[in-house]
Amino acid sequence: MTKEDILRLLSEVCDTKLPADDDIDLIESGILDSYAMIELFSKFEDLGYDIQPTRIDRNKLRSVQGIWELLE
Repeated sequence: MTKEDILRLLSEVCDTKLPADDDIDLIESGILDSYAMIELFSKFEDLGYDIQPTRIDRNKLRSVQGIWELLE
């Protein structure tokens, strides 16, 4: 999965157009709230990624770069 794929998924899940800025804090900005996280994990699962929300560092969800690293 590429960073562009993650941006596209986030835009879909969060119902907003995201800037292509890797440095934006998705949680602090309110873009990625708890409901969007659940939906995002569900989308990742549909794509074959097994992410256990209770076993990850939540800070990885703060940026597109962090999410990309989590999936790698």
